[in-house]
Amino acid sequence: MIEAQQTGGARHPDDPDPVESTKVVGALTLAVLGVVFSPFVGGVIPAFLALVLAKQAEGDIRASEGFLLGAGRLPRIRRLAWTAIGIACAVVVALLLVWVVDMARSVGEPSYESDVAAVVAGT
Repeated sequence: MIEAQQTGGARHPDDPDPVESTKVVGALTLAVLGVVFSPFVGGVIPAFLALVLAKQAEGDIRASEGFLLGAGRLPRIRRLAWTAIGIACAVVVALLLVWVVDMARSVGEPSYESDVAAVVAGT
C-alpha cells in the first residue's frame, strides 16, 4: 500500500508534488525589473503589476492547501515593488523641483533669442 505524504493535510497518492507558484516567480521578476527601471520612472508599471500578481499568488497559495509554495517570498516582493514605486516618485519630485527652480531663475529674462532687437517704449 502507498503511504500518503504529510504536507499540511492528508494527500492522495495521485496528487502532484508541491511546486512553487509561477505567479510568485513572475511577481519577483517584475519587482526586480521595477527596481532596475525605477530611476527612469518606467519601473512603476512592472512594480504595480508585481503587487497585483503577489496578491493573486497569495490567494492561490492559501487555496491550494499546501500544494503551492512561495508564500515566504511575498513580503520581499512587496518590499521591492514599493521601493521601486518610491524611487520613481522621488525621481519625479526631483525633476519637478529642478524645473520649478529653473523657471524661477528665468523670471525677468527675455523669452527670445539675443539677436532680436528689443523695442523700447518711448524711443
